[in-house]
Amino acid sequence: MSISTSAVGNKQIINIQGRFDFSVQGEFRKAYEEADSSSRFELNFSTADYMDSSALGMLLLLRDYAGGDDAKIELTHCRKEIKNILEISNFQKLFKIS
Repeated sequence: MSISTSAVGNKQIINIQGRFDFSVQGEFRKAYEEADSSSRFELNFSTADYMDSSALGMLLLLRDYAGGDDAKIELTHCRKEIKNILEISNFQKLFKIS
């Protein structure tokens, strides 16, 4: 399984392992839709080694689900390659990236 979740209070932590691409879109959607849309979300990329454009689209869908401009989403433990993709796509304007 590439996507796993845990909850700490009102924060839903979504762990992404391996490839973050279209093949995990169902798992990813289920991971955030099981949480209340007003939750804070943390996406842990510590074990993710690949991200493509479909993953960027999935992040935007999560952002819409979580309230758009008011969404509280943090992308954490991003490896250099993934951080570069996010920055090239200007996602630092939409998400907190660490």
